[in-house]
Amino acid sequence: MMSWQTILAIGSGGFIGAVGRAYLNGLINRNVPHDLPFGTLGVNVIGSLILGILFALFTYTEFFSTPMKSFLSTGMMGALTTYSTFALETFWLFNGGSFVLGVTNIVLNVVATIVAAGTGFKTIEYFLK
Repeated sequence: MMSWQTILAIGSGGFIGAVGRAYLNGLINRNVPHDLPFGTLGVNVIGSLILGILFALFTYTEFFSTPMKSFLSTGMMGALTTYSTFALETFWLFNGGSFVLGVTNIVLNVVATIVAAGTGFKTIEYFLK
């Protein structure tokens, strides 16, 4: 069972992450001309990079408490990144007849987020290991 501190940490982090997602998504969509949903791609890549960095720090340091790990990872990064929006936007592309854009969105989100998470983790691992 989770402690009340961990539950509060996740909820607080989720609030910050959700507000951050709305802000970054809007910022990206206003400034990048697009047919693809680059706002969602941007928050997913940024969040994956940060999550990779965080998990390397969690692995190679003992600085973070369990509630702090939950605040940063499950709370903030969980709310910043968004699989459900990616799924719906991809559906809209396919439903609107944009098969190539739909597949492009899938490939960009899946590949870029994995590369970002791995890059974040390996970069921190390199310096801390």
